[in-house]
Amino acid sequence: MSQLLYGPGVAMPGSSMTKEDALLYMRERQDLRPYCIVRDWIWVDLDLNQQQLNVLESTGKQPAIIYAHTVLFDSEKRLDIGDFVRTSPLVAFEDGYLFATANTTYVLLGNGVRKLAKVEMVGRIF
Repeated sequence: MSQLLYGPGVAMPGSSMTKEDALLYMRERQDLRPYCIVRDWIWVDLDLNQQQLNVLESTGKQPAIIYAHTVLFDSEKRLDIGDFVRTSPLVAFEDGYLFATANTTYVLLGNGVRKLAKVEMVGRIF
């Protein structure tokens, strides 16, 4: 678990915007979906067997989640500043830093890392 959360991974760029710039950007998008601005994030590719992958893809989702060590802002006030968050699976990835799930768009600020993990390991993060 500590390797997943704190070990090395493949470097992956996020947005270079400040939190304030990201807030303005998301408000100007006028997207009705709630959003969450995060930093210190990990893109986790889910290592699934074919049956698990088929079930996930049948719902329009892709085998990836984000784990972020630091929440900077949550438009729905579900999370406090400084909390961590684990997303549900990816639905769409836009502009190189907008990770959209079924319910929320996550704005990935700063650099992150990409890792591979079994879904059972990811399920232990709460």
